[in-house]
Amino acid sequence: MKRVLVSVVIALYNEADNIPILIEKSAAALQPLDYELILVDDGSTDGSAAIIKKHLQADMKLIVLMKNYGQSAAMAAGINVARGEFIATMDADLQNDPTDIPVMLAKLRAEDHELVAGIRANRQDNWLRKVPSRIANKIIRSTTGVTLHDYGCTLKVFRQEIAKSLGLYGDMHRFIPVLAAIQGARMSEMPVKHHPRIHGKSKYGIGRTTKVLSDLLLILFIQKYFQRPMHLFGPIGLLLFFSGVIINGYLLVDKMLGAEIGGRPLLILGVILLLAGLQLILFGFVAEIMMRTYYESQNKKAFRIRSVTEYHNEP
Repeated sequence: MKRVLVSVVIALYNEADNIPILIEKSAAALQPLDYELILVDDGSTDGSAAIIKKHLQADMKLIVLMKNYGQSAAMAAGINVARGEFIATMDADLQNDPTDIPVMLAKLRAEDHELVAGIRANRQDNWLRKVPSRIANKIIRSTTGVTLHDYGCTLKVFRQEIAKSLGLYGDMHRFIPVLAAIQGARMSEMPVKHHPRIHGKSKYGIGRTTKVLSDLLLILFIQKYFQRPMHLFGPIGLLLFFSGVIINGYLLVDKMLGAEIGGRPLLILGVILLLAGLQLILFGFVAEIMMRTYYESQNKKAFRIRSVTEYHNEP
């Protein structure tokens, strides 16, 4: 089997007009490398898969999904079958330029990092895409501590072991750098070319902002509390529980002194805080047990080793 240095994964949905040019440009840009081009048709309805089959060449592979699962799942499908020592991802809309991949690959190898991300330095999109993207980038940087400039740029190059451990699902492709950082990846970034879209319509819009914020809450939980959920639910549960104890203790003393407490809203608040605190604490215990099951039942490790160095006393 031919050695593959880099696998280029391109997830696409209804990009029929762009496919012939995409294949031609990608093959020309990657020709100096030992590569494979993996095109993942994410349930297109415009005949994209048939067009790809007509233009299929050596070193190319087509994966057709049963339906439209979304970009994250399509990227995961391509990464799953990739054989390259390095894996690159890019969009199919011709806005990313495949000539950047060899340069990014050289940078990755020279710096001995696990990920190089692209920055769309001269972004060719309208303000309806650029403004929400800038806001999202700032929020992600400030909340996750992963300080890249352009999280939305699909053009990235990874080492295989990091790419295959990302665990992409839902719409998590937006947070690939954060997922890589959770795995302990060292990363850098560089400016890349960005072209205006010529054919087809963008699949992104301002309406995706709420989805990004929802996914951000999940990614923050994964980043900070995935291995120790009790550290999140325990303190909140204890705070609520002891607040309820204090309130109900005060009302008990008041009752013993002869006051009528049956109709007081404070009694209802105290009971709610007690029950909510207990529920959160119990939920934390359940989450901890689930995490132990997750790691132990599948023999997973809660750590990743970068390297092992041993001392050898030469005779």
